[in-house]
Amino acid sequence: MWDIGGDINKHKTGDGQKMKRLILSLREKKIPPGAIWVGAGVTILLLILLGVRLYSNKVVVTAANKEEININTETKHEDNVNNSLPKQPEEVKKDEPKEIKPEEKKEQKANPQTNTNEEKSAYLTFDDGPNGKLTPQVLEVLKQYNVKATFFVTGKAIENNKDILLREKQEGHAIGNHTYCHDYKYLYSSTSAFLQDLAKNDALIRSVVGDYNNKLIRFPGGSFDKNKSAMRQAVTEAGYHYVDWNCLNGDAETASAVPVEKLVEKVKQTSQGKNRLVILMHDAGGKETTVQALPQIIEYLKAQGYNFKTLE
Repeated sequence: MWDIGGDINKHKTGDGQKMKRLILSLREKKIPPGAIWVGAGVTILLLILLGVRLYSNKVVVTAANKEEININTETKHEDNVNNSLPKQPEEVKKDEPKEIKPEEKKEQKANPQTNTNEEKSAYLTFDDGPNGKLTPQVLEVLKQYNVKATFFVTGKAIENNKDILLREKQEGHAIGNHTYCHDYKYLYSSTSAFLQDLAKNDALIRSVVGDYNNKLIRFPGGSFDKNKSAMRQAVTEAGYHYVDWNCLNGDAETASAVPVEKLVEKVKQTSQGKNRLVILMHDAGGKETTVQALPQIIEYLKAQGYNFKTLE
């Protein structure tokens, strides 16, 4: 480095003389004021541009962060909504059916809901008899069509019609216990009353027909009601098998006789889509139209491919 403020006379070489002249020239040269202001202005402008650039970058980064936060928030909200909905099962491709294991095939074959080739069976059932006038007429119609039925009999009706009950058994029909008294108020007052009444009727039936399926019963009015749960449990524990119905002719829906066409139509309506029919009818007094409608009901069910069976 050269000492500009030192004694120039100390430098005796040629290079020293050149430097001397350069320094003297710089000392004598003056910078115009305008150039100073221009330089200062340029410097200030560069500083401003630099500051603007830094601020812009900060804004861009901040906006990007804010957008990322919004995206994350929306994603979390969507996840919460999806989690609150019930999960849907994965879609099964139509061209890739689920393979059925051998044991599953066996179960499906035994299940009437999955076996479309199941035999169609119809079980004609008659409640509240035997009746001295109408039951023989029912038996004649059944004999004409070579059809067997199930008769759910009551003790009070048997007392004066023991010969008709015996005929039912001799002609191959099934006998079921429908209680002795058929009195709703008494029967459903307690489980013990219900069981005792069944036993009383069982003894009477045995005295007339001898051996029969004494475990087959039907509740008066059916076992459907919730308040009969104790009765259902009691008879099951006693070894009984109670049977309701899933089809009917509607002959007990009014006190007066129901027209024949309505009885037939009711069977058609309530039998739709069922392979196994347990059909409720009555052979008690006042059910003359039931006997009259019976041939049409049998013919309709035969045309639909049903085979007639007894509940035994």
